[in-house]
Amino acid sequence: MADSWNTDTGEAVYRSWDAVKNFRVKVRIERLTSTTALSQHLQQQVLSQQDRGAIEMETLTSQGNMGDNEEELVVGWQEKFFSQYEMELFQNEAVCQTPLDRQYYTEVKALNRTNGRKNHRIFTYTDHDRYTNCPQFHQPQSPDLFPTSKSSPTFLAKRMTSVRHRRQDRRPMEGSIPKSKIINWEPTEEFVKSSHVVNNAMQTMHIMGDLAPPGRLGKKENECLLVTIKTDGKGTVIVKPDFNKGKEPYRIVTEGEKREVWRLTVENVSTAPKPEEKDREQNMYTDLYVRHKEYLNSLVGQDFEMPPGGVLRYLMNGEIVSAKGFEYDNLYIHFFVELPNNWSSLPFQSLSGVTQTCRTKTLGKENVAFYSYPFNFETFYVHQKESEESIPQWPVLYFRVLSLDFWQRYRTEGYGYLLFPARPGKHKVTCHTWRPLQTGTVSALRRFFIGGSPELEEISYVRVPGTFKGERLSRFGFCTETTGSVTFNLHCIQQARAFVDVSMLKKRRQKVFHQLGGLSQQGAICTILEAFQRARKKMQEARESLPRDIINATSQLQNESSA
Repeated sequence: MADSWNTDTGEAVYRSWDAVKNFRVKVRIERLTSTTALSQHLQQQVLSQQDRGAIEMETLTSQGNMGDNEEELVVGWQEKFFSQYEMELFQNEAVCQTPLDRQYYTEVKALNRTNGRKNHRIFTYTDHDRYTNCPQFHQPQSPDLFPTSKSSPTFLAKRMTSVRHRRQDRRPMEGSIPKSKIINWEPTEEFVKSSHVVNNAMQTMHIMGDLAPPGRLGKKENECLLVTIKTDGKGTVIVKPDFNKGKEPYRIVTEGEKREVWRLTVENVSTAPKPEEKDREQNMYTDLYVRHKEYLNSLVGQDFEMPPGGVLRYLMNGEIVSAKGFEYDNLYIHFFVELPNNWSSLPFQSLSGVTQTCRTKTLGKENVAFYSYPFNFETFYVHQKESEESIPQWPVLYFRVLSLDFWQRYRTEGYGYLLFPARPGKHKVTCHTWRPLQTGTVSALRRFFIGGSPELEEISYVRVPGTFKGERLSRFGFCTETTGSVTFNLHCIQQARAFVDVSMLKKRRQKVFHQLGGLSQQGAICTILEAFQRARKKMQEARESLPRDIINATSQLQNESSA
């Protein structure tokens, strides 16, 4: 007797690219009783004793015959095996009413004539049988193999079903339509179809077993459901119970007085495809994908919208992710984009926006407000020939963070700016903010009780204003305070004719704006120029700090060497 059993009788879902007609399942059932166990034990003892005669061995083998207590059958997809009940039923042509019954009559007659029946206890119900399609399909299932107890609704679910019932108890108003239930515990097939519920058509096949005592085969009450196989025709195969895969067999306990125990084993014996068949199938799929790609390309076409020559289209798809480190709660962000010279945008596009007001959440030691606020801008840069040697100025996104209290009073929490990236692609940027600070206790009390705080008349003063034309911007005596930070996710796209102009990309030395495809290099050029300016300035300062005598001597040496 088996000491352990496989109790995991749930269904398993498989995905296969192969045709379902190649699916093969081997099902084996074996009766476990005291008589069979004793015969197996005696047979093993006789095999171990070699000095006994062949007559006694033959006798005990016949006594321990397991032919009626076990059976093994390989079943294909929708392959029909008749039970003893069907063999007796379809022998009579008078009971055949449908074309399927007459087909079964012909097959049963051929099996009886050739004596070619392979099965006795294991049989199948295909998708065309009336037993499979009948909604009241019931087989005596064992509680050890297939649990039949349905999950009962919880207390909350029961109360929820009567929520609208209590409202319906009131007297309805004239012309009102009574509301239906929230939950329908027993939906009909028409209700499922009309409610747009995803219901894929499944083909079903049942592998059954006749677990009657020997000599009593052919009674409907002794039939037991062993395996259920379903498929949707798109490569999905559902098997219940799952294949054993080296695990313990399943246990089936019959009903009745004897309550016999049977052992069930399910194996997948489908033939693996040959290497040449796999290659042929892979080539077929590759050819199919190529044709589908060509079909999609024909629908899209080649006439893409391109900017004119010398124009760079810059698309910014951004997201304000979060803000943290600010003093007050209920934060919102006001932002706008400043376009430098030679930049423009669409006439109907707004270059400013305001996020929703967001409460902060404590994460560690920081109070973080999560926005996930999306924004997008589409701008155009027009190359001017007179500014050929200049470096472009990228658009700037200015923003300020404000807080709102219960009395609808707002306070400025911080100012910041974001320079549009020169490189296309994805960027995650964290911008730190500051706010103007007015010294003294009165300013702090006014900010706490009344709201309001010192603000900038021009928000571009956070950086260098675009209207500034001088050489130096002095901020001496301007008091500020560092506040929090704002995190952005940026997805940048650049489009220009130079990206597809192969002849221009092959030039070894090009002007920066002749190519407009090497804009990713402009950031490096700006960095080099800035470093050069800083080094030149340091050299000038060092030279000015030297004594006048050393400078004159150096100039004299240079003149003598040149002479």
